[in-house]
Amino acid sequence: MTDFHRIKRLPPYVFEQVNRIKAAARANGADIIDLGMGNPDLDAPKHVIAKLCETAGRPRTDRYSASKGIAGLRRAQAGYYQRRFGVSLNPDTQVVATLGSKEGFANMAQAITAPGDVVLVPNPSYPIHAFGFLMAGGVIRSVPAEPTPAMFPALERAMQHSIPKPVALVVCYPSNPTAYVAGLDFYKDLVAFAKKHELILLSDLAYAEVYFDGEPPPSVLQVPGAIDCTVEFTSLSKTYSMAGWRMGFAVGNQRLLAALTRVKSYLDYGAFTPIQVAATAALNGPDDCIHEMRSIYRKRRDALVDSFGKAGWKIPAPAASMFAWVPIPEKFRELGSLEFSKLLLEKSDVAVAPGIGFGEHGDEYVRIALVENEQRIRQAARNIRRFFDGADKTLHNVVPITTPTENPMAKAG
Repeated sequence: MTDFHRIKRLPPYVFEQVNRIKAAARANGADIIDLGMGNPDLDAPKHVIAKLCETAGRPRTDRYSASKGIAGLRRAQAGYYQRRFGVSLNPDTQVVATLGSKEGFANMAQAITAPGDVVLVPNPSYPIHAFGFLMAGGVIRSVPAEPTPAMFPALERAMQHSIPKPVALVVCYPSNPTAYVAGLDFYKDLVAFAKKHELILLSDLAYAEVYFDGEPPPSVLQVPGAIDCTVEFTSLSKTYSMAGWRMGFAVGNQRLLAALTRVKSYLDYGAFTPIQVAATAALNGPDDCIHEMRSIYRKRRDALVDSFGKAGWKIPAPAASMFAWVPIPEKFRELGSLEFSKLLLEKSDVAVAPGIGFGEHGDEYVRIALVENEQRIRQAARNIRRFFDGADKTLHNVVPITTPTENPMAKAG
């Protein structure tokens, strides 16, 4: 496998190492509390499932669908943007349905990237934001992830010192994994920066509806003129707990979306038509299910912050997303996030995502997903507390510790 050019450009999948330990532990009967993968455990809305069942088996629904999405679904997504953000979109030219936002992002990278093109990507960030471009032959230059004024001097330096000149900038707010949230003023500056430097702006807004404090997260397309250079990606995965349905969208600049549509037309025939019809029902239907989802994640967040804090691990409370981005306790920080995640799994039966999987600047953190109920989260905290309390005695099982009185050379003699 190492002989293939694109495979060689991809590093080992960090999360797979934790997954292997997790699978082995479960095979041996361990009750693993899995807070690692951002895989929603909530049910999809009943009216959406009913529409799927109603549509499946109807005449012609088993045929190939439309790669860019059926017309009704694209109209529904345009309607959502109008209601939620006050942004008007032409459903025929400015909306493309994708097989989840991840597929849309990867194929947009294929559409716009020439070999050697430089792309500015936050570090840490969701892996596809960087690896989509790497697979397309691009080069990644890391920039800060936090949406503060301090980002812009770093972006300017990246522009000045990158050869060739970068072609695109990626952002993701609310962020996976960091849970950072951007405001409209930040987006205004971001759009101005992108236009000044003739950059394509790619915004991942998959967590638009998963927020807990303050105002709902905005869309960058709310900035006047942003559509001149921007494509934004959204998903039904978290909003409607439809992760396995693989339904997302790319919206924004007509020229960029035409390029995405062209690539997709060679690769897929779109999602199964009944799924697209059900997704239309989700977007056009009642939003009480969204409020319920948000309430559940908020309660889980509060349970996480409270119980882990009592266990001796302070959790910064995320304002949005379904993740907490958590510094590794100081005692274990030198291990790095991968070894700490393995240790946590082995000693407390709790799985988290190592921060190194999101970029080297994430190595002092782990990502904790709110994908278990409150009772299980509190159980995880009890398990971790037991591990922390006995860590001085058990840590040597993983990291050999030489006491001052030991002399390895004397033993060898």
